[in-house]
Amino acid sequence: MVDHCHSEKPDTPAAAGSSHSCCEADAQSGKSQADFLLWGSLSACAVLYLLYLSPLALPQWLMHLSHGVFELLNTMWWGVALGVIFVGLLHFVPQSLVASLLGRGGTVTGILRATAAGVFLDLCSHGILMVGMKLYQKGASLGQVMAFLIASPWNSLSLTLVMIALIGLPWTLAFIVLSMVIAVIAGLIFDALVARKRLECNANTEVGSDANPIGPQFKQLLRSIQVTPQAFAELGRQGLKGSRMVLRWLLFGVLLASVIRAFVPTEIFAEWFGPTFVGLLLTAVAATIIEVCSEGSTPIAADLMNRARAPGNSFLFLMAGVATDYTEIMVIKDTMKSWKTALFLPLVVLPQVLVVAVVLNLAG
Repeated sequence: MVDHCHSEKPDTPAAAGSSHSCCEADAQSGKSQADFLLWGSLSACAVLYLLYLSPLALPQWLMHLSHGVFELLNTMWWGVALGVIFVGLLHFVPQSLVASLLGRGGTVTGILRATAAGVFLDLCSHGILMVGMKLYQKGASLGQVMAFLIASPWNSLSLTLVMIALIGLPWTLAFIVLSMVIAVIAGLIFDALVARKRLECNANTEVGSDANPIGPQFKQLLRSIQVTPQAFAELGRQGLKGSRMVLRWLLFGVLLASVIRAFVPTEIFAEWFGPTFVGLLLTAVAATIIEVCSEGSTPIAADLMNRARAPGNSFLFLMAGVATDYTEIMVIKDTMKSWKTALFLPLVVLPQVLVVAVVLNLAG
């Protein structure tokens, strides 16, 4: 297949395997600007977390707000921590090995590999977002990154076991298979849009790197590993550095979700969002507005299944949250420097999810 990113300029720095990244221009400018969103959100989360632990008599609204921050941070911290570790590890993995593992972008095999990686990587939606953006910076195609993100958020081993306990094995397996199908279709669509120059290709991709044998590269990587305190410190430093873009929107999302939780009880889902067309639309709106991690969305989705008797709404809440999550959209925009690419995520995925949700409600 022809590499659409580099067919016209094979001698670009990206093709030669340089360390080009989406943030390189900012780094070269030499300007250090304060990240007000990151530090403002971090400070607000820290204050509210400590307020919840304090013995102070708080107003009811502030108690609900601080409890939301406390609960969300306690729920997602491990996923975020694992995400930072994976990002740090990926920093030391050669770009050619990443490309070899994922396969060639723009192919069905490459999309299938990215989808499988997303399903089997046991991280929450916020941790997986960090890894996905690092994969993009390592040269994965746009379609592979999108397939990886769409298949990942709730398809981890831990959450699969939770879903089986909440809604049963048959529905859980159906949800997993359907989400993988949507991820593959979406990945192929994104790569096709890149091939037709409707969306920009990944300038980090190395030409021909996916053709290198995996075994020798992996052995060379293992030989280079050094288990020292300095190595672990560098791992943490690179993980935090690579995750910074995601952390700023994640912390902001925690604040927004806590505000919504303080004033919009989640119990109304079971009463308002039934297996009707209006219920599906309201579910899509709720999934868009309410920012919760995969651990938070799973019990809500199970409640829609069990109490509202709406399996389609349950699937829609899980998947629409992935496609319309503003944290994900903003991180994609920041990483890929394109509003168009970020907004194509809901445009490509949401119609597929709505069709599947209607069919599930009819079948259920």
